[in-house]
Amino acid sequence: MNKQLFSNLDISENIQKAIKDLGFEEASPIQSEAIPLLLQGRDIVGQAETGSGKTAAFAIPVIERLNLDKRETQAIVLCPTRELVVQVAEEFRKLTKYMPRISVVPVYGGQPIDRQLKLLRDNPQVIIGTPGRTMDHMRRKSLKLSGVTMVVLDEADEMLDMGFLDDIKEILSQTSPERQTILFSATMARQILDITKRFQKDPIVINVIQKRLSTPNIKQMYLEVSERSKPEVLARLLDLHGLKLALVFCNTKRQVDFLVETLKTRGFFADALHGDLSQPARDKVMNGFRKGTVEILVATDVAGRGIDVKGIEAVFNYDLPRDDEDYVHRTGRTARAGTAGMAFSFITGREFNQLKRIERSQGIQITRHAMPTLDEVESTRLNTFSTKIRETVAAGKLTKFIAEIEALSEEDLSILDIAAALLKMAMDKESKGMDANADLSLPPREEYRKPRPSWKSHGRSDYSAPKRFGSGNRPY
Repeated sequence: MNKQLFSNLDISENIQKAIKDLGFEEASPIQSEAIPLLLQGRDIVGQAETGSGKTAAFAIPVIERLNLDKRETQAIVLCPTRELVVQVAEEFRKLTKYMPRISVVPVYGGQPIDRQLKLLRDNPQVIIGTPGRTMDHMRRKSLKLSGVTMVVLDEADEMLDMGFLDDIKEILSQTSPERQTILFSATMARQILDITKRFQKDPIVINVIQKRLSTPNIKQMYLEVSERSKPEVLARLLDLHGLKLALVFCNTKRQVDFLVETLKTRGFFADALHGDLSQPARDKVMNGFRKGTVEILVATDVAGRGIDVKGIEAVFNYDLPRDDEDYVHRTGRTARAGTAGMAFSFITGREFNQLKRIERSQGIQITRHAMPTLDEVESTRLNTFSTKIRETVAAGKLTKFIAEIEALSEEDLSILDIAAALLKMAMDKESKGMDANADLSLPPREEYRKPRPSWKSHGRSDYSAPKRFGSGNRPY
């Protein structure tokens, strides 16, 4: 599926600036497909998984279509859980960075309702809420939906699994009949199809459920690292595995430039590839990578899409990709033409959950790689030098060098000491970029959020199915 640059989409300057601040260049497949249609006011059914970039796919058009001259609620986004409500609200906040007139209010259980009541009195243009708490505000008359012209059902299948079907129908019935209805779901269950028939007008279906990684010859590994230790860990892995041609992916152009300079100071032949480079500059970098004069290419996803170079031994996800589908495109750069390859992913903190999601969506197993130690790196280098020494001896043409060693041996220096000193000098030169005192320890890791059980699971009363509008004691 084709992707578009955000700069090529019909998006206002203020949102373009916010997107640039976030470091985004290229829209994901669901964003590329959905944004133009939603800007036209069309209803859509987006079949997309978590991690596909669907939040921005609906948030950008919702923001663009708001009437800022009207101080009333014009859009509502329904999400199954309070965690997702918070995430979506944060995405809206980032995208409206340069649009202070837009007010976005999240409503969900577990937060003092008095605070929400106060915020709702100002008639925010956008409401993001769970069905339960949204219904609660409707019952209290603190939320009026008559002016709502845009409704988004995010992760609709999960909301239905939790028993929110009646609540969703009631909420939709209170909005304008001329509204734009946007539905996102990972699956197309019968109940989803019923909603589309009843509440949407000639919806366009967009399916971006991603293809699975089909290359079996890639050994996929991850390392849990702190942000500050990433350059050191990368350098050690490059040496530990003796990599001659590697591709490193970063999420932003700024990170690419920083990493290239860092690698160069450590003695690596590295170069950058990103959207700010002119076409002649890109061609020069790629020619160097193909010929091997550039051993490590550091790139963004936009620039890295067209890379098709034989012999890439490893791909590094220096930053875990924002879009899960990009994991497929990145790792697919190695193990070409039946060869084997490696893929390393650096993860920090809560990115562990994202890594597990990639495993599930791709049907793969990403194993943990031990943190490389300096002793391991030096051992690998010694083996490499030993091989080079044997090859050099076999090649001959050492007469003048033998004469110099003989001269040194006459100064009461043993041949063994001379050889050891030369080897140490060569090793020290290669190791000049290594930080022997680098702190690779991790900060205390927060407990990763466990999957929330369904109300159907094990008869759990705390996730019982919500009742109809007007009833009390519901889960939010």
